[in-house]
Amino acid sequence: MEKSSLKKELSLVNLFIMGTVGAIGTGVLFASTGMAAHAGPAIVISWILGGVFYFFVGLTYVQLAINYPEAGGPSRYSLYSHGRITNIINAFADFVWYLFISPIEALAVVEGINYFSAPHHFILIGSTGVPTTIGAILAVIIMLIFVPFNYYSIKFFGRSTMGLGIIKLAFYLAVMFGFIIFFFHYKNFTSYGGFAPFGFAGIFSAVPLAMFAFGGIRVIPDYAEEAKDPRDLGKAIVYTVLAQTLIYIGFAIAFVSSIDWKGLGLSIGNWASLSSLPGNPFIDIAGTRNFIPLLVLTGIVGLIGPFVTGYIYLGAGTRVLFAMGRSGYVSNKIKTLSKHHIPLWALIVVVAIGSIIAYLSAPLPTIYGLIVDAVVAGYIGFITNPVAMEALIAKGKIKPIVPGYKIIAPLAIIFAFLIVYWSGWPCVPYSVILLAILSIVFSAIYRVKENFRNSLWYIGGIAFLTLMSYIGSVGALNIVSFYEGSAITVIGALVFYYIGLKSAID
Repeated sequence: MEKSSLKKELSLVNLFIMGTVGAIGTGVLFASTGMAAHAGPAIVISWILGGVFYFFVGLTYVQLAINYPEAGGPSRYSLYSHGRITNIINAFADFVWYLFISPIEALAVVEGINYFSAPHHFILIGSTGVPTTIGAILAVIIMLIFVPFNYYSIKFFGRSTMGLGIIKLAFYLAVMFGFIIFFFHYKNFTSYGGFAPFGFAGIFSAVPLAMFAFGGIRVIPDYAEEAKDPRDLGKAIVYTVLAQTLIYIGFAIAFVSSIDWKGLGLSIGNWASLSSLPGNPFIDIAGTRNFIPLLVLTGIVGLIGPFVTGYIYLGAGTRVLFAMGRSGYVSNKIKTLSKHHIPLWALIVVVAIGSIIAYLSAPLPTIYGLIVDAVVAGYIGFITNPVAMEALIAKGKIKPIVPGYKIIAPLAIIFAFLIVYWSGWPCVPYSVILLAILSIVFSAIYRVKENFRNSLWYIGGIAFLTLMSYIGSVGALNIVSFYEGSAITVIGALVFYYIGLKSAID
């Protein structure tokens, strides 16, 4: 039954399709309303900034993934640069991200089904946007349907993702161009406060919502060990960021230009009121316009989009847990591979926990909000990569591949710090508390105590960001303005970056 290694079956095209279609899911569909509530039509700029931020973060993945082409790689890089304490925190940050993503996508599929079932009084999502019991049970069933895509060989995964991914992209592009062609109203860009009604603060505060949608590149290094040629990893990451950015800009234009204020029951020009829309805004707009072809297309997108994203992220989360097994932070059984060369027990654990999370979203509505808030833990995981990259190069453990890495690394950590800070309160403390509990408990169980001194920069950086999210304008106290808080965060990022470099192990 058990085989010794993962199979190398993923080509450059497989990796690119996986990264691109893995990212284009609920983010581009649901984030538009929240982003527009912050920035108005200037969400176009927010998406561009998100692409720039993720490009620099992505370049650190390029450098590290090519040098360490292993399953769940991003959850292992800091082990080589700063040791076990830093790495267990980093690994759980990545794991929490994936643990919550698949349930989010499963619940998004339920949202899509609910739109068509509601007229027949079969309610899956309540009026507050929280799943009903039936909706939560359906989400669990969808989680289980994700399993076959990840259980059979990585070749099967690659082929199915290629086929479904191309179909998914075709539907998404059809919806995007359809909304622009049939619903375009330029007044939404020029009236109601102009292009940037909330200024730069609104543009920047919308970026974290965009970052949720850009998560697709992180799945590529998680599947690195199954790539046919490790050199393809860098190309796939760069191509994915570029493709995502172009598609997101297109959807931003499509959304803003097609808003029907009266049809959606909103006060004309009240951008902030968009955050009150409970469902998929593209389905809502197509429905209010009663444009059947686009309504059908948008409905299909609302189903196939998050479905494909959900099973891709389930597989990536499985490999992160598999990597944690290799690092000795969880049971050795997690390292077990099936006859199909898939991390079997890691898959079972991730599916089981994800299903429980999906089900609890109905009887415990606060869990539904926590699901989204806890995803910020994944952003905290970004922080270690730039420091690990430059530290490993400086120590001569890896050779530089990415030109200008000495500039890329500090920029990447600045962007990572800003993404966490802008995520605000209570997202940051929720994530930090969850990370602290998991890291302390599993460190005690598996006796992870090495390299504590080397981890203080990371622990300090997380504490600093928690404090900033509390006192900043995005937080609970609003003591410092948005711009002052952002400037302090940039300075803090550089301070902890250089402390992190000095803290690397020999």
